[in-house]
Amino acid sequence: MAMRMFRRVKAMAFAVAFCATVSPAMAETALTEQQGALLDKVETYLNGMRNLKGEFTQVGPAGTISTGVFYISKPGKMRFEYAPPNPFLVVSDGRWVTVKNEAKNKADQYPVSATPLNLILAENVDLKNAEIMGVEEKEGSVWVTIESKDKIVPGQLVLIYDLAQSALQQWIVVDGQGRKTTVSIANVENTATADPQLFKVEVPDSRGAGNSGNR
Repeated sequence: MAMRMFRRVKAMAFAVAFCATVSPAMAETALTEQQGALLDKVETYLNGMRNLKGEFTQVGPAGTISTGVFYISKPGKMRFEYAPPNPFLVVSDGRWVTVKNEAKNKADQYPVSATPLNLILAENVDLKNAEIMGVEEKEGSVWVTIESKDKIVPGQLVLIYDLAQSALQQWIVVDGQGRKTTVSIANVENTATADPQLFKVEVPDSRGAGNSGNR
């Protein structure tokens, strides 16, 4: 399930995540002054992130639920550890994103620059580097929907920011068939530093032997 989700993310990667082909193409939204102010709040939060850790719950298109813990260290580094029985580990070392099936000792790697992570984990986040398809305030949250300007691969990314907590609450990945994967985060803590070892992963080579560290 984690691999299916990440393949959707990777597919959206080349569009920085974003635009369902099952519906007519959307036009980029011209923001009102209020929408611009809400977007600035989300950008300010993302730019304020440095070292974070917390817990996540992922709900796939079929309703399958996975949980785990995550670590973020900007720029570019991230680790998502899925709890058993999910065997997957997702790690970004700042250059490569590795999706590893630890039960089968197999891994796939993708350049960070070709994934939505490049937008969120950048040193200086500017959401206007993507097309802003919508900025809404509802039920105390800001919903920002973005698409890639390249539109190489269809899909959308929806960021949901909690106004009361001044924090990112969840994000939704929508693939080209309109299927949604939702990731909610909780118990998020800011840390002064992050252990560099968290962002290293043993990558099996083509013969099945492990290589220490990322490419």
